[in-house]
Amino acid sequence: MTQRPLLAATMGDPAGIGPEICVRALLSDEVRALSRTFVIGDARILANALDACGLTATLNRISGPEAIADRPGVIDVLHQETADPAVLQIGKVQPLGGEAAYAAIRASIDLSMSGRVAGVVTAPINKESLQAAKIPFIGHTEMFAEHTGAKEEMTMFTISGLKIFFLTRHVSLARACQLMSEPLVAKGIASCMKALGQLGYEQPHLAVAALNPHGGEDGMFGREEIEAIKPAIVAARAKGMKVSGPVPADSVFHLARIGRYDAVLSLYHDQGHIAAKMMDFEKTVSVTLGLPVLRTSVDHGTAFDIAGTGKASAVSMIEAIKVAAEYVVRGVRLGDEVAQAAE
Repeated sequence: MTQRPLLAATMGDPAGIGPEICVRALLSDEVRALSRTFVIGDARILANALDACGLTATLNRISGPEAIADRPGVIDVLHQETADPAVLQIGKVQPLGGEAAYAAIRASIDLSMSGRVAGVVTAPINKESLQAAKIPFIGHTEMFAEHTGAKEEMTMFTISGLKIFFLTRHVSLARACQLMSEPLVAKGIASCMKALGQLGYEQPHLAVAALNPHGGEDGMFGREEIEAIKPAIVAARAKGMKVSGPVPADSVFHLARIGRYDAVLSLYHDQGHIAAKMMDFEKTVSVTLGLPVLRTSVDHGTAFDIAGTGKASAVSMIEAIKVAAEYVVRGVRLGDEVAQAAE
């Protein structure tokens, strides 16, 4: 690897804003200064995205990462003939969108697993389009886990120096509450502490968010804190880990933001997502832990309502590329080695 790591960006759902934020990001001076990034997707869709954004650039179709031009004003594209612009309906849920998005993701995983790129940055996909295409995965994380052999993946948000981990992800709130158990929370705490160590924290301080209002008020508002969360925290402390909680969710993210904690373990999807996006919607970056490859992502959707208008901001995509490049340069590893995952 050279000082500027080689990264693959997936185009995302071609009917959404993914193509637009990809071309904007890859033409930015920030991205070029830190990385050599190319796009995987349909070059015809990217050409339309350039037009929509009022941008001028050369789309250089490449056969593989080794062939990138890496020049100002040039966007290197690993072209896939997957989304005919004459057929694709911009801003609509459709099988073609799911099929094209999945094809780019699969290609990025193959390149990562073979060591031909240092990391992957993913643009947004649409779950309904994946279902329409009969793709058997609900999201990026599940795809990467399946195709890399990872067994204990976990999502982390990084924003303004704060790290937010997620114990559960794409399940209903009712299901997240049902899943809450001492072994699950203990496993989540251990995964968080391991990741923080890999990120360079020598003695990380983790806060575990409470599930119920006011931390359950000693069972008045629920017993999950008493039966699952507190016992796991006590056990972690007994092992020498610096863990606080359960801290009521209405204050824990603020306290972490002002420096009381290095990271927060969020117990369900929206608990952490709302907090992160209120801090800075555009600069929240998602990182998948536990994979044998590096994967970062924007933390927003396909925005079908503005797709094709050129209005989409590329700030989150730029931030996701910057985080990936930083982790590669620092040698950060947040999962098992490729060879182990492939066994």
